Amino acid sequence: MIHDPDSFHLIRGNHEAADINALFGFRLECIERMGENDGIWAWQRFNQLFNHLPLAALIEKKIICMHGGIGRSIHLVEQIERLERPITMDAGSVVLMDLLWSDPTENDSVEGLRPNARGPGLVTFGPDRVTDFCKRNKLQLIIRAHECVMDGFERFAQGQLITLFSATNYCGTANNAGALLVIGRGLVVVPKLIHPLPPPPLRSETTSEPMHEHIWMQELNNQRPPTPIRGRPQPDHDRNSLAYI
Repeated sequence: MIHDPDSFHLIRGNHEAADINALFGFRLECIERMGENDGIWAWQRFNQLFNHLPLAALIEKKIICMHGGIGRSIHLVEQIERLERPITMDAGSVVLMDLLWSDPTENDSVEGLRPNARGPGLVTFGPDRVTDFCKRNKLQLIIRAHECVMDGFERFAQGQLITLFSATNYCGTANNAGALLVIGRGLVVVPKLIHPLPPPPLRSETTSEPMHEHIWMQELNNQRPPTPIRGRPQPDHDRNSLAYI
């Protein structure tokens, strides 16, 4: 980013919020690395930076990139452009929540809006929403992240939306591949897979050599809330919540 700012662009995700990244261990990591006073100062400064991050990116006015999705509220690109930064997660914007937290429905046959297993007030959106959004804004593709998919990328809405996930073996347990998308001439999109490393060999019963373990990752996984997976049975939501709109 610092070396070549015209070639690298960061988009804000749902964990670029103080309450979420504190819950998932970022505040504690800053303290452990720098001590309590400096660690808390650094964590606060990081979150001030996060409040200024862009929420989406347009490529050649034909491909839009965002973290979560279009949810129930986003119909025009201009709605995203009108969001003024810095912006905090307690701003109460439905557009902001949809951008950072919404997901596609389970598959192309599930249309409309449905409650999202991530929590009350959050939604999943069907392929009909994707088709309408792309048509209104003269776009050919939505690229988003936010969900661990086994092959690193997953097409939705007959290819008008791609979920991209670059981290392999998510949280040390998923054994998923990661992927990058290379956009070439004519905006042709080519996925490049990143395969997970094989698991470390188990300790032999005949040797006293300790088995290599990622202790820090294991402890963090024990503390973090579980990541909802696509298609999980929906919990009962408050029917006055935005998830039912």
